[in-house]
Formats: sequence, C-alpha cells, structure tokens
Amino acid sequence: MLARLSKTLLVLIACALALNACSRMDLAYRNLDRLVPWSLDDYLAMNREQKTLLDERLKQHLAWHCKTQLPGYLEWLDRIRDMVAQDQVTDQALQQRTVEAREAIGRVAAAITPSAIELLRGMNDQQVSEMREAFAEDIAERQKKYVDTPLPKQIERRAERMEKRLSSWFGQLSPAQRQRVQAWSQALGEQNREWIANRQHWQQQLLLAMAQRNDPSFDGRMATLLQHKESLWTPAYRAAFHNTEQQARSLLIDLVQSSTPPQRDYLLQRLAKVRSQFSQLKCLNG
Repeated sequence: MLARLSKTLLVLIACALALNACSRMDLAYRNLDRLVPWSLDDYLAMNREQKTLLDERLKQHLAWHCKTQLPGYLEWLDRIRDMVAQDQVTDQALQQRTVEAREAIGRVAAAITPSAIELLRGMNDQQVSEMREAFAEDIAERQKKYVDTPLPKQIERRAERMEKRLSSWFGQLSPAQRQRVQAWSQALGEQNREWIANRQHWQQQLLLAMAQRNDPSFDGRMATLLQHKESLWTPAYRAAFHNTEQQARSLLIDLVQSSTPPQRDYLLQRLAKVRSQFSQLKCLNG
C-alpha cells in the first residue's frame, strides 16, 4: 500500500505541475523505481542475495521517504490547491513549485545513491551484459512507439494522451480547451526524438560506468548519473526540455484560466482527495 501510494503521489506531483508534459520532474518521478534502480528485474536476473539486499533497501527507503518527505509533499499540495482556489496559477508561481519539486527529487536521489552504488557494483559481467541488451530493447520499443511515425501522427497521439490525463483532473474538456492541447502538442515538435536520444545517451553513460565499477571513480560517476542527470543532457535535449517546461506552464495557465466553475471544483476536489489519502498513511501517523 505504501509503495503504491508513494508512487501515486510522485506521479501526482508531475501532473499537478506540468501535466505530465515530459518535464524533468515528470520523468524523474515516473521513473523513480529506475533511479535506484528498484526495477533491476526489468533489466537483469538477480541472484537471491541481490534480491534480498534490494528488498531490504527498498523498505528502508520507503520508510524514510514516508516519514521525512511526504509531510513536505502535503504542504506542497496545499500550495497547489491555494494557487487554484485563489486564481494565482501564474508562470512565476509554477516556476517556484517546479523549483520545490526539483529539490524534492534531489533529496530522494541523494538518499538512494549509496544503495544504487552498492547494488550496481555487485553486478557480474553477465548481468551487465543483460542490462546492455535490455537497454537496447527499451530504446527500440520507445523509438517504435514514439518516433517511427510521421510527425503529425506523433503530435496527434501526444495530444490524445494529454487530453486523457487532463480529463482526470478537470473533467471533460471543452472544444476550446482541446484545441489548446493540440496547440501545445504542436509546439513540442520533435521532442519525442530528443527525449529518447537523451535517454539512450544516459543509458550509455551508465554502461560505461558499469564497465569500471571496481574503479575508485565509480561512486562519483554514479552520483552524477543519479543526482545530476541534467549535466549529462545532450545539447538538443537541453533546448527541447526548456521549451517543454515553458509550453507546459503556458498550457496549465491557460487551462486553469479557461476552466469553468465545475472544472475548477473538480480539480480542487481531486487534489483534496489525494492529499487526504496520503495524510492518512500509517507511516505518517505511527
């Protein structure tokens, strides 16, 4: 229950700030399990000792996360709700909420880095080879799903995904709001291509580090990979990311400003419901 709700909150943070617009915050939170990485099973076959270590560390990190981080997230949610209720969803306010979310990401990344280093240093050559193959499959699948289609189709599908996400927060969108989502998707252009290329670049850097996992420099390289991923971004993705963030803020501002009273109430009720779910977690009240 705790793990499921914790990941739900992390996704909520991404949705509330940037509406899942492939921002740094969104990517980090949606893939929190791969930051440690918790989902090593997706990439390689772990032995019993490794699985035991992973399970123990996961429990420890989730307990730490709930006790020390979730209270701050509740306050953060309150600020989001106040922004909506007081009609203060501005570019400046959203940038501040984004800074706060990045700081939260940084604390999580710093906390899990030692566990990641220990787990990854213990991988054998066969497991690293399996990881390399799984990474290649990951990129191929994403390339096929998000890039290997004509750009107009990419834009259409991206808008459809966003409309679906937005509907869960605002209720049914009006024709004008749907048109605004379409304009947002159009403005992102080839973002899918740059996102996947940057993901592949990060994976390659991780594999290079894994090839020298017994070297004294391994700890520092992993800290950079997990805590300072933006320092490894490709130039093209860096430019695409800044555009993505700007477009996401603009979209959110326009949607809130154009929202009807029922839509505004729906959004506030959803935020209140999620806050209530997390405030009742046993780890917060034990």
